[in-house]
Amino acid sequence: MDWQEAIFTLIDMRSFSNLWFWIALAVLWSSASHWVLGVPYDMVVRARRNGGQAYQDLYDMVRINVNRILYISRVSGLWLMGAVCFVLTICGFLGFMYRVEFAQALFLLGLPMSFVGLITMATAHRIERDDPQEDALFRRLTIHRTYVQIVGMVSIFVTAVWGMYQNLSVGPWGG
Repeated sequence: MDWQEAIFTLIDMRSFSNLWFWIALAVLWSSASHWVLGVPYDMVVRARRNGGQAYQDLYDMVRINVNRILYISRVSGLWLMGAVCFVLTICGFLGFMYRVEFAQALFLLGLPMSFVGLITMATAHRIERDDPQEDALFRRLTIHRTYVQIVGMVSIFVTAVWGMYQNLSVGPWGG
């Protein structure tokens, strides 16, 4: 056995045993919980702490991103939802019916992110409807971030359990 074969035997290139998949999962959820409606959460904290121009900047960014999200959902929301459902269905069937591990990995990344998209659209609609100011806006953005983090924790747990199951059942000793 040469050294390249030994390395590829040691470092399996399947999705759930690949370090890059887990790094991508961590980056995905870290980014999703940091960017609240397209606004970095540190900007929310700074606006809450300092007020004044920091609050005005936050309010303007939230308004711009809410209008952008709602415009996209109103213009192409049904087509976008159809495309996302199509891709998730294909990944689900390929992954779980035909046991394609890469499709399972994409499904376990994509399905929870579609829930984040729904949470984001619901929050954007609430902000447009209520036009919250200062404390109410901070509260709405914090609640949104908390929901995204809950979805992320559940997603990471389910992905980790499924990944461990896959690694144990399909590992070098499995079938």
